[in-house]
Amino acid sequence: MFQANDKHSQPALISDVQALSEKKRERLEQSWAGVFYTEVFRRIAEAEFAVLYGGVPSRPNVAVNVLFGLELLKSGFGWSDNELYEHFLFDLQVRYALGIHDLKAEDFELRTLYNFRRHLREYDLEHGINLVERSIAQITAGQVTAFKLDTRLQRMDSTFIASNIYNASRLHLLVEGVQRLAALLSEAEKELYAERLAPYARRSAEQIVAQLSGRQAIDAALQQTGALLDSLLTTLAPAQAQHADYLLVSRLFHYNYRIAEEKVPEHVQRTIETRSNDEIASSALQSLHDPEATYRRKQNKGHKGYVANVTQTCAPENPLQLITQVQVAPNNVADTTLLCAALPALLEQTELTTLYTDGGYGGEQSDLALQATPVTQITTGIKGATPTAAMFLLADFALAFDEKGAPIQITCPADQRVAVLPGSVPTRFVARFATATCSSCPLAARCRVQPAKRTPDSLLRFSLKQVHAGQRRQRMRELLASGKNPRAAIEAVVRSVKHPFRQGKVPVRGRFRTTVMVVLSAAMVNMRAIHRYLNALPREPLPQMAT
Repeated sequence: MFQANDKHSQPALISDVQALSEKKRERLEQSWAGVFYTEVFRRIAEAEFAVLYGGVPSRPNVAVNVLFGLELLKSGFGWSDNELYEHFLFDLQVRYALGIHDLKAEDFELRTLYNFRRHLREYDLEHGINLVERSIAQITAGQVTAFKLDTRLQRMDSTFIASNIYNASRLHLLVEGVQRLAALLSEAEKELYAERLAPYARRSAEQIVAQLSGRQAIDAALQQTGALLDSLLTTLAPAQAQHADYLLVSRLFHYNYRIAEEKVPEHVQRTIETRSNDEIASSALQSLHDPEATYRRKQNKGHKGYVANVTQTCAPENPLQLITQVQVAPNNVADTTLLCAALPALLEQTELTTLYTDGGYGGEQSDLALQATPVTQITTGIKGATPTAAMFLLADFALAFDEKGAPIQITCPADQRVAVLPGSVPTRFVARFATATCSSCPLAARCRVQPAKRTPDSLLRFSLKQVHAGQRRQRMRELLASGKNPRAAIEAVVRSVKHPFRQGKVPVRGRFRTTVMVVLSAAMVNMRAIHRYLNALPREPLPQMAT
C-alpha cells in the first residue's frame, strides 16, 4: 500500500544531526547533502509512483523518495549497490540528503531497492511511461522556476554510452546462441543432436573461440555453427517458437546468415551462407544479454551500446545553467533524429527559441522539423565537403520568404534582386537573372548563376534542401563573426554526465536501465551546479554571541 513520506518535514529534536556542533551543522547544510535535500529530495513527487503499489490495505511501502533519492546518489557517485547501501547505513551526509537525521532510524533490505527497479521497468513496459524521466523533468522544472532561468537559449550534444556487455566476436555470439538453443531441447532431441552439440558442451563460448586460430578456421567454424543453428531453429520451431531465447537466437541467425534454396530433382536444396562483415547491419545483435544495444563506428573506433543526447540552458544572463532534457537511444540513431524527437518535450516544458548544436544535427530531417516550430537552430559546423572560395554558395545569396517559409525573392552577391519562381517539383525553385547584367558583373567568375540554353536569361536553380543548408551556413557565419560559441561548454557537461561511469560504460544493460542511470546522473550534475552557485553567493554573517 502506498504511503507518502513526510517525516523529513519535522526533524526530531534529538538526533545525530542535532548532536553536532553549530559550526558542523552549518557546514552540513551548506554541503552537497544540504543542497540535495532542499533542491532535489524535497521536489520528488512521491504521488507519481503510487501506481506501482496496490490499493488494498497492507504494510506501507518503504519511502519512495528515499528509494528514488538513493538511485540518484548511486548514479551521481558511481556507487555499486553494496556501496550505496553502506553509505545509507553509516554516512550521515547521505542520510541528511534523504531527510533522515539519525543513523539509527529508517532501514530496509537491499532487495527492496531491486523490487522498486523491477516495478519501474514493468510499468514502463506496460504503459510506455518512464516514471524516472517524468519525475526528473518535474524536479528540473521546479529548479528552473526557483532560480528564474531563461530557457529560450539552449545547447545540445550527444555522446556514446557503452552497455555493460562483453565485447564478443560474431562467432562468440553464435556459439552462445547454440548453447541457449541446446537448453531448450527435449531429452529425445538432445540424444538426436548429441554428436553435433558435443563440441559446444561443457565449455564457455570464450574457451571454444580461443582455441581457433587463423581466418580459415574461424570461417569454417562460422559455417558449421550456422548450419547447426538452422537445424536447431527448425527442430525447435513447433514447440519453442515464442520462447524468448528462441526469438533472440533467430534474430542473431538472420543477421549473420542468409538462406539460399535451390530446386533439384525431388527436393529443395537448402544452403546456409555466412554474411560478410560489410553486410552486417549496425542494428545487429551485439549481445544476447542486451538485445537493444547497437553498433556504431566513429573516427575509426567501434562502439557498442547507446547514445545519450543532452540539452542544457545557455542564456548568458542565467546565474547557472541546468540540463533540461536527456535522451537515450540505440547508438546507431542519428543526431538529427534525436533533435527531432527532443523538440516536442522541449517546446512543452521550456520556452526554447534558439538551439545551438554542432554540424551533426544539421540536415533535411531536422530542417523540416524545425520549420514547423518557433525554434532557430544555429550550428557550429556544416556536414559535407568544405567549400572553396572560388565559387559562391547559396549562403552568399540573400533570400526573402513568405509567411509559409517558401522563398519568394533572392539577391545575388552583386545586389541584383529577382523573384524566385516555382521549379519542376514543389521542393525546387528557379531564379531568372538578366544576362546583360550578369555578363558584365565583376563577380561572374565565382557566381553560381549560369546562362540558360533556351532563353536569354541566366538561371539559378536550387532546392528547398539547399535553401535550408544555406540558412544554416549564414547563421553559422554570424555566430563565428560574433566571436562567441555558446555551444562549446556542453561538451564538458556531457563529460560530467558520463563521469560516474568508468570509461563511459554503465554498470547495467538494456535501454531502460541505461536511460534511468544517465537521466539520474544528469540530475546530479544539475544539483552540483546549484551547489556551486549557492556556495559562491555571499553568506550572511553568523549572529554574535552576547557578552
